[in-house]
Amino acid sequence: MSPGTGSALRLLAASVDAKAVAEIGTGCGVSGIHLLHGMRPDGVLTTVDSEPEHQQFARQAFRACGFASNRARFIPGRALEVLPRLADAGYDLVFCDGDRLEYLDYFAESLRLLRSGGVVVFEGVFASGRTVDSGPQPSEVLRLRELLRTVRESQEMVTSLLPVGDGLLCAVKR
Repeated sequence: MSPGTGSALRLLAASVDAKAVAEIGTGCGVSGIHLLHGMRPDGVLTTVDSEPEHQQFARQAFRACGFASNRARFIPGRALEVLPRLADAGYDLVFCDGDRLEYLDYFAESLRLLRSGGVVVFEGVFASGRTVDSGPQPSEVLRLRELLRTVRESQEMVTSLLPVGDGLLCAVKR
């Protein structure tokens, strides 16, 4: 994750005064650290990843940064199996950095998870410039284009594409 992407995540979490954030794709915890820094001091990050070792790395990273263990809830599993179990309208921000082939499905779940005024953020939507390349593209890029079109056309969302890192698609739920 680029420093600009991390800074944008911190800003977005702070701008919605986030108390509850859902993260799809824990990774080694870098994005979670930025989100936690932007969240309210009593905020809780719920992070989902299918790789338990990723969550172990993140848990250690959060602890090393001084975050109390009750600031993060780690849920192992595939995002599309876990997300339906999370509370409707219970989240201020949803950050998506999982399987890009599933981003469109994450968007549908995010509409349900977000409160009014909440933000959904998708990382890596430029796909290293391939989303605007006119040549033949792999299915991941075709799915990203479909996501961009769907979010842009949604009447429920106010959207912006931020040119930081490999592209952040941000949308506020009306």
